Amino acid sequence: MGRALTYFSYNSRVGLVTIAASETGITALSFGNTPIADAKCTPCALTNDAATQIQEYFAGKRRTFDLPLDVSGTAFSEMVWKAIQAIPYGSTMTATQIAEIIGKPESVRAVGSAISSAPTELLIPVHRVVDAHGRARGTGKAARQHQHLVSFERARLSKDSEKQ
Repeated sequence: MGRALTYFSYNSRVGLVTIAASETGITALSFGNTPIADAKCTPCALTNDAATQIQEYFAGKRRTFDLPLDVSGTAFSEMVWKAIQAIPYGSTMTATQIAEIIGKPESVRAVGSAISSAPTELLIPVHRVVDAHGRARGTGKAARQHQHLVSFERARLSKDSEKQ
């Protein structure tokens, strides 16, 4: 028998955010109303907690998330995702830098693939990974969204330092 999954779409300052969870952790997070196959559309304690933390993030009250994740990928992908989670709020790194950090400098393309496959977009902050020119990775709406998130974080850091 497979694990029971639920999902729900919540309103946020940036529009709808769809959050999916198992009994043990958040399995997916995406922007927009994104139905999850084989999951029941109903909120649960984990999705509600995630939605609250996301609201706190966009209100400038939270820089990190304290949520259990239930994500799986290859051992390599999980190593990349862990490295991405260590990128500080408001900072950026390139895929090349991540490849070096994980001790696989020759695997930049594989790092890029792992970044693209991260299932919890904001909780594994892929928006903090930029191209070699410091621009958001990708194209179109996703790239604009990632650039917005990095700009948002940097503005919050600047505002916070002005208060001190």
